[in-house]
Amino acid sequence: MAPAGLSLGAAVLCLVAWAGLAAGDRVYIHPFHLLVYSKSSCDQLKRPSVEAPADPTFTPAPIQAKTSPVDEEALWEQLVRATEQLEAEDRLRAAKVGMLLNFMGFHMYKTLSEARSAASEAVLSPVTLFGTLTSFYLGALDPTASQLQAFLGVPGDDQSCTSRLDGHKVLSALQTIQGLLVAQGGASSRARLLLSTVVGLFTDPGLHLKQPFVQGLAPFAQVTLPRSLDLSTDPDLAAEKINRFMQAVTGWKMGKPLTGVSPDSTLLFNAYVHFQGKMKGFSLQPGLQEFWVDNTTSVSVPMLSGTGTFHHWTDAQNNFSVTRVPLSANTCLLLIRPHCASDLRKVEALAFQHDFLTWMKNLSPRAIRLTMPQLTLQGSYDLQDLLAQTKLPTLLGAEANLGQISDANPRVGKVLNSILFELKADEGELPTESALPQAGPEVLEVTLNSPFLLAVLEHESAALHFLGRVANPLSTA
Repeated sequence: MAPAGLSLGAAVLCLVAWAGLAAGDRVYIHPFHLLVYSKSSCDQLKRPSVEAPADPTFTPAPIQAKTSPVDEEALWEQLVRATEQLEAEDRLRAAKVGMLLNFMGFHMYKTLSEARSAASEAVLSPVTLFGTLTSFYLGALDPTASQLQAFLGVPGDDQSCTSRLDGHKVLSALQTIQGLLVAQGGASSRARLLLSTVVGLFTDPGLHLKQPFVQGLAPFAQVTLPRSLDLSTDPDLAAEKINRFMQAVTGWKMGKPLTGVSPDSTLLFNAYVHFQGKMKGFSLQPGLQEFWVDNTTSVSVPMLSGTGTFHHWTDAQNNFSVTRVPLSANTCLLLIRPHCASDLRKVEALAFQHDFLTWMKNLSPRAIRLTMPQLTLQGSYDLQDLLAQTKLPTLLGAEANLGQISDANPRVGKVLNSILFELKADEGELPTESALPQAGPEVLEVTLNSPFLLAVLEHESAALHFLGRVANPLSTA
């Protein structure tokens, strides 16, 4: 398997090659041909036929209706099965979507980080963010659909059918990316990584949702829960009901709860993602240890420790180091430690930019004793706020055409992305690539007891699943 940096480089080279084709006299091939409608699909759409029946609709069940709790083990098995018969085109499509969501993830993480102080946590899932926006694309008509397509990074070119993004292909690619993250040899193997995505569609009782839209979300969100409640009479009470409902269904404590629902909203789109990783070969140290939030303030937290051969790189010029820790055969955790806590913002600006993955080629194996906090990061943000900060406040605003979601063209309120990110110890043997040689260099001590940055990378698609800042392991984002 090629290193992640090489995968991204190959994708860029492909883009350059496609651009050359477009500039020459050869037949033009859309650079995102794996993600747009095929010519045969477009021909079928153009074919005259009897007037198509209207999409079937339904009214979501009341929020108080009984709902079965989420079975995360079953969701893990579902993701693993989705990767068992992947074809070459599926993998190429996943790599293309991985590149797009990485670029968006870097940009939106920067926006999220700048909106928060350096002393606060920040965590973002590029996959969930991209999936949320693609879900709205699936439910949009022009001009909103074209605007969303451009924001997702796929140019519409000549506005022909074969230049239109196929949202179903994108969501299917996201399912592949999620499956590759957790797959470890089939559904019979023991899950060390769990990844669960749940979408709550909360509507005003009078809003009828289109069945094709809701069913189309299945590849992205393993569980979609359409529920209705009064959003206008008492918005604070509505937010409280939604929080209680999601807590009961998932059992997850998701950072800051939903607040401030606009009374004129008819649709809330809430995406919840839970990631649980087990660090093989690590153990929980006895007692609590100090984590220095700044030069004068510390908190007592549980710490994990493990010794092995990990890939590592120190940037002496910019005073930070990167350590790569395998979470599975196909997934790694990147830990970025500023040598001085006051350099966190500077290092963050360097780290989470478009050439981030090129760092991978600088890493080399080193015997390391790594000590870091046991992490439980909880983060929530309103995508509407991020869009406003990126000067796109109307993209999902009152004028948005979302006629594929409902004939009543819903008015979107909050678009919440909530993340629960957990890392725990697994005292089993280290992965083969991390085992210490019988004789080797002196073991390097790497201790993350002050603010640091992290990323979770899935190698095959080179997709970044999480970007985060750990400023205080006891706080929430």
